[in-house]
Amino acid sequence: MRADQSRDTIKGGVSKDLRHDSAIKHVTGRADYCDDIPEPIGTLHAYLGLSTRAHAMIRDLDLTAVRAAPGVVDVLTARDIPGVNDVSPTGRDDEPIFATEKVEFWGQPMFAVIAETRDAARRAAKLVQVDYEDLPHALDVKTAQEAGTGYVTPPLTLKRGAAVDAMEQARHRIKGQMAVGGQDHLYLEGHIAFAIPGEDDDVVVHSSTQHPSEAQHMVAHVLGVPSNAVTINVRRMGGGFGGKETQMNLFCAVAAVAAKKLNRAVKLRPDRDDDMTATGKRHDFVIDYEVGFDDDGVIQAVTGDFAARCGFSSDLSGPVTDRALFHADNAYYYPNVLLNSHPLKTNTVSNTAFRGFGGPQGVIAAERMIEEIAYHRGVDSLEIRKRNFYGENGRDVTPYHQTVEDNIAPRIVAELEHTADYQARRRAVLDWNAKGGIIRKGIALTPVKFGISFTATWYNQAGALLHIYSDGSIHLNHGGTEMGQGLNTKIAQVVADALQVDFDKIKITKTTTEKVPNTSATAASSGSDLNGMAALDAAMQIKQRLIDFAAQHWKTDAENVRFVANAVQIGDETIPFADFIRAAYLARIHLSAAGFYKTPKIHWNRDTGKGRPFYYYAYGAACSEVSVDTLTGEYRVERTDILHDVGRSLNPILDKGQVEGAFIQGMGWLTTEELWWDKQGQLRTHAPSTYKIPLASDRPREFNVAFATWSENRENTIKRSKAVGEPPFMLGISVFEALSHAVASVANYKTCPRLDAPATPERVLMAVERLRG
Repeated sequence: MRADQSRDTIKGGVSKDLRHDSAIKHVTGRADYCDDIPEPIGTLHAYLGLSTRAHAMIRDLDLTAVRAAPGVVDVLTARDIPGVNDVSPTGRDDEPIFATEKVEFWGQPMFAVIAETRDAARRAAKLVQVDYEDLPHALDVKTAQEAGTGYVTPPLTLKRGAAVDAMEQARHRIKGQMAVGGQDHLYLEGHIAFAIPGEDDDVVVHSSTQHPSEAQHMVAHVLGVPSNAVTINVRRMGGGFGGKETQMNLFCAVAAVAAKKLNRAVKLRPDRDDDMTATGKRHDFVIDYEVGFDDDGVIQAVTGDFAARCGFSSDLSGPVTDRALFHADNAYYYPNVLLNSHPLKTNTVSNTAFRGFGGPQGVIAAERMIEEIAYHRGVDSLEIRKRNFYGENGRDVTPYHQTVEDNIAPRIVAELEHTADYQARRRAVLDWNAKGGIIRKGIALTPVKFGISFTATWYNQAGALLHIYSDGSIHLNHGGTEMGQGLNTKIAQVVADALQVDFDKIKITKTTTEKVPNTSATAASSGSDLNGMAALDAAMQIKQRLIDFAAQHWKTDAENVRFVANAVQIGDETIPFADFIRAAYLARIHLSAAGFYKTPKIHWNRDTGKGRPFYYYAYGAACSEVSVDTLTGEYRVERTDILHDVGRSLNPILDKGQVEGAFIQGMGWLTTEELWWDKQGQLRTHAPSTYKIPLASDRPREFNVAFATWSENRENTIKRSKAVGEPPFMLGISVFEALSHAVASVANYKTCPRLDAPATPERVLMAVERLRG
């Protein structure tokens, strides 16, 4: 027996800290992304020609100078599309690749230049002459409501009880409005597609997409060919955050059309400015709310209208605005509730998926109502939260009629309140502010309850393909995509654990539609849940065949066959894994399997607003303390403590990174990241020079992250883990609430400051002056 078989445990099993499988490649620059793929001889480069009006008829599109520019090979317009000029993910036929008669937002693609170099294509695209007939445009929620632009997708209503009657009977009522800003994904790697034509109808597209199967179907749709002619490959992405779930479809389609028309490889990669201008973002909302409550601050009724700037087409605005309503309760029970979504059409780029997928906009509304009650009653907001948590005896049904069966929010909050020393620190903050100085402090402890599953039930499925080669090495492929979150590492750990081999024996290859068909987007925090179970299914199929083979070949019972660290134990004999696999191969045992998984128990009826859209909930809480300069509105985060629920973590160190990153991204959404369009409809915050994401210096001075190690998913998820991608994003709300607490101190905490998001220093200063006035 070799030395590596003498160990009792494998390297890199489940629930062990293991660095990202590409970590060294990331930090040394050796990780290959789409733009690093060697270009075949004759590769051409595409660039999009974008509109410079928010809403206008196209009277004439003169491409003469564009076609005559140096290096230009061709110019594509809608007339060059052999199939359908549409990449709407919902099939509503409202998202053309190239505008034809009308443009509906500043930055809408009208044509694509194909040239010998990217620089030539980019320069040529600027030479177009367009004769526009301007039309009235609506750029935000208010103007869209006033203009009656309508909805891009049908709205949703959630209701339970008699909200209107209960509101009238409530002892206290507060009505308010809150504006919540959008957010740009600002992934490190922008959008890119690299298409290589093949014989017949075939085309291979390398892309940075979170949804290879949808890109495959869209390219086929646009080319007018069956899906089996299109292959989408994704090795890794330099970040996605939802921005590459549907927005990549257009880039893939344009590259593919050009490649097939010219029979040459074509790459399309926009500059950051055009990327930010022409692709969708997090939806910004205007939320009108009313809450009724008793003398103790216990909620009796809630009504809310959630109006969203959706952009010119539907994209994913339907499910995003639905999910905002699903999370408008956060961790709180509403006895009587009436919630309405308003997915408004605007003359801006179509907004799209973003980490949390509408959930953050719903959660922050819930927290605003808690804050309103706390200032009204003169009680610590944490106490109001506790009084309104989901509980038992009928206080466990959501506005969409799902019963909360796994509620651990009270325990999470209680533990964090203790470990973060919240009560003593809050007293210290109050004492500090009582001195009346320029620098005011604030502290807040906020929870999150986040539902996990795609609300489009059919997306809750996944496939995997697993091969064991005759030398014992393992090849794993699954339908999820790696965007830096460590999905591939976790899935390989699952297979390593199932077969009891070291992690480095497993090779995960690029995601490709050639191997696993009809995959779902890597989104909704479901990547590990779905693909982990599919990979485990494949591993267990092969493992069962191997057990049956060993029992027959060694003439023993199946119970006497055990997979141990890098070996198989058959009775008293221990055989190295590679030798055992070689024996199975010689005995003609099938060493490949296609795994599959579909999430059980979930169902949803949108027409009735009832169902069980979520398989389970993930929970967490954060306590943040801030200091605010009341002369300038500038602030800093002094300390943040987080306690988060990941169930039985598949990889604690990767999950910790996800929690930290989500918190900082959520904090950025609510503090520094501001999108601004001018009156003509042009996005002016279109680059890192004008759009401020958090810097390293913006992180909390003291940052403590811990897991609820006692938590175990009550549902049969992969190794009883819980999703971690989206839920901790909402923990950034603790910073927003702490800023509000600091501002409220200038008026002796008598009034809710009603900060809008993002709470930029300017908005903080205006709120301070408003309260002082």
